[in-house]
Amino acid sequence: MLPIIIILFIFFLSTTSNAAVQDFCVADLTVPAGPSGYSCKSPENITVDDFIFSGFRQPANTSNTIKTSVTPAFSSQFPGINGLGLSVARLETQQGGVVPLHSHPGSSEIVVVTEGSLIAGFISSANNVYYKNIEKGDTIVFPEGLLHFIVNAGNDTAKAFFIFSSSEPRTQLTSLSLFGNDLPANIVGKFSFLDVEDVIKYKKLLGGSSSE
Repeated sequence: MLPIIIILFIFFLSTTSNAAVQDFCVADLTVPAGPSGYSCKSPENITVDDFIFSGFRQPANTSNTIKTSVTPAFSSQFPGINGLGLSVARLETQQGGVVPLHSHPGSSEIVVVTEGSLIAGFISSANNVYYKNIEKGDTIVFPEGLLHFIVNAGNDTAKAFFIFSSSEPRTQLTSLSLFGNDLPANIVGKFSFLDVEDVIKYKKLLGGSSSE
């Protein structure tokens, strides 16, 4: 009987040790965020508006190079979700639009298509590619930290919502990480197997320094 009690006690501890000690932690946007997110706003300063996000009412602006708009509702825009381990964003992409190859180091992502047709996929750590044409009503998941992309596959505007397993998902764009920096072009050329002239061209395009 005693071993069973010990086992149950250990199980109880394992399931309650990470329990929340307060109902919520509305982000205090007056101070910088730390590694674990924003500090909590003082309770006397919290209002119902902290738990409401109206940014999706605003029209999307797709007048850019990638013909795509992503409107985030992360803790920095939506203080009430701070520390809750979730967030959302709205996607709108015109014909020919793309979401370039990128990753979220600390977050998985679910894409829910609400309009149009998208080609969406991700690349595993074994370099296996999983992609498919998804349409209105379809959903795809991108596992945490893996490179993924989206392409407008139709002739019209496509729309979707992203749901993240983090209240402030970090994003690392592959092309910007490679070319939008001050790493000398000849070094980038060596590990990317690209001609230095091409590296310089891409660096100029993406705002990086093209020094040798």
